[in-house]
Amino acid sequence: MYFGRFSSTYYSIQYRMNRFLLGALCAFVISVGCASASMSCDKQLLPDLTYSLSGQNLAWPCASTRTIYETNGRYVPKNIIATRIQIYKDEVFVAQPRFKVGVPFTLGVVSLKNKGCAATITPFPCWSMQEEGNCGAIQSAVDVFLDAQDILWVLDAGIVYTLESQPVRRCAPKVLGINVKTGKVVKVVDLSTLVSAASRLQYLAVDLAEDGCIFLYISDAATRAIIVFDVLANRGFRVVLPKAVTLGCARRDVLYLALARKSCGATVLYFTYLSSSRMFSIKTVHLRKGSTNGAVVDVGVKNAKIVLLGTDGGAALFFRNKGESDIYMWNTDTCFKSDNFLLVQKGGECRLATGVVPGYKRLMWVIESNFQDFIQNTIGCAGASVVIHPLVKSCDD
Repeated sequence: MYFGRFSSTYYSIQYRMNRFLLGALCAFVISVGCASASMSCDKQLLPDLTYSLSGQNLAWPCASTRTIYETNGRYVPKNIIATRIQIYKDEVFVAQPRFKVGVPFTLGVVSLKNKGCAATITPFPCWSMQEEGNCGAIQSAVDVFLDAQDILWVLDAGIVYTLESQPVRRCAPKVLGINVKTGKVVKVVDLSTLVSAASRLQYLAVDLAEDGCIFLYISDAATRAIIVFDVLANRGFRVVLPKAVTLGCARRDVLYLALARKSCGATVLYFTYLSSSRMFSIKTVHLRKGSTNGAVVDVGVKNAKIVLLGTDGGAALFFRNKGESDIYMWNTDTCFKSDNFLLVQKGGECRLATGVVPGYKRLMWVIESNFQDFIQNTIGCAGASVVIHPLVKSCDD
């Protein structure tokens, strides 16, 4: 079963899932022989719409440039992994954080028009915007968000080699707004006055208000805060979250964000620490005012540590349990409890999802990888195994 964009209510969700069935056929797991993954990881859904991303398949301006990068250690294929995506028409914008040495460019684009096992990743918007150490360029793209006006917002942490023994702070953190149609940078938001030395910026959400104002929401896990930035007014501030959001946390690990638009039209930001025992939310109208007094809602108890993966641009929120590959959907117009969690993809053994987004062919897409192996340095010389494909549930699930 193919999953298209999900609407706000459960019954509408069911209707639209059926509506976007392609050819009224159920999809089954199919073996594909991609060289970048082991045979046990090669069970891929929908081979015609499954794309493998690899550090081995980058677009270079010329052969000599690649040779130079390889020689001086600025290109190490196995150190490259794609973690977050956004889709515009038939293009996928890919964040490849500089977790380790040897990542030539940190923001790329892949065409979904090209069929084949391995997709070619091209630097976006250009090579000059990828120069490490140049604070006018992108240092490490940790998250991306495509807004309703076709602006791709890129969260640049400014720190590289975060999985190496000695991380390096190249530049101040910033957010760049890039027009996906022209490739031009239309806005640069300097976050240096909104962070501290301890800050760890992780997730980005972008909200278009009814009056046309654009707001950026950025999670700062280390300081228990959300950075709010009004793009048109060119001003920002920090919103410190109540201590209750860290309930059950042994440490402040990952602060996930997911922006949902309710059936009533209101936008609500959902957030939770990975180790927290509870899910929280706040209406963006309150968040924009900079106050959380009485505005933060305790949504409910989590049955497990969950990883928020994204939304459909509406009320549907996607997540998985930590260390597990099954993907669930929760209609945020309903209560946060297991009875309202719909299994939308039965995962495999080798990869875990790191993002779910709406896009090409009006489907919901997922990016999966063996990120856990990448962190533990057990991926081997072939590099990380990363695929993007539509959310699919097989008939026998």
